[in-house]
Amino acid sequence: MLNLKPAKVVPISSTTQQHILIADITDDILLTKEGGAAIIMRASALNFSLLSEKEQEAITYAYSAFLNSLSFAIQILVRSQKKDVTNYLNYLKEEADKQTNAKLKVLIGSYQTFVAQIVKKRNVLEKDFFIIIPFSPFELGISTTGMVNTLTRRQRSVPYPKDYVLKKAKTVLFPRRDHVIRQSGRLGIKVQQLTTEEVARLFHNIYRTDGRPIRQAQGKLENGKEVPVNV
Repeated sequence: MLNLKPAKVVPISSTTQQHILIADITDDILLTKEGGAAIIMRASALNFSLLSEKEQEAITYAYSAFLNSLSFAIQILVRSQKKDVTNYLNYLKEEADKQTNAKLKVLIGSYQTFVAQIVKKRNVLEKDFFIIIPFSPFELGISTTGMVNTLTRRQRSVPYPKDYVLKKAKTVLFPRRDHVIRQSGRLGIKVQQLTTEEVARLFHNIYRTDGRPIRQAQGKLENGKEVPVNV
């Protein structure tokens, strides 16, 4: 006789957190599951094509000097995403409503319509630029075999005590960060390290599947102190 009892449903426990290498974000530093760490910095944009020929040459030489000055690895990330102009359109509408001058009101209204049509016809992309300075787990003395075992076990925390990894990472990363900030300043590019909240928001927006960016991060303040954010 056939057993017609419904099969037991096994819940799927896999989540995004189990498949990414981020273990934690604390003290503005990203910690990875294999014992590494990283500082993420946002870089301002530079419109190279609008510079004069002499200015372009100066920037090119400065960039070459910047790369030659590096004794450590960096990663450059350019992130493109669709620009949300809803708040800007609402701002234009509010300004138009405030106007007592009829001509200015019409002009602002026409401009609002123009922007809305442009966004509707084509995707307006917003680009963000980041410089990432990694801290390798090998700098903690972790062997290749040990790192492979760590990744194979898919553990959720770093293989060493978190405070120990943070202390070592800060000792190595902070001088590198300061060097990158100084060298970028010679290029006319402002570089600023992301806070714990900003790093958490960045990765939440990257891994979200509904396409809606998170404007507020998940981190909270308790008694005036920042609480580490697990991603």
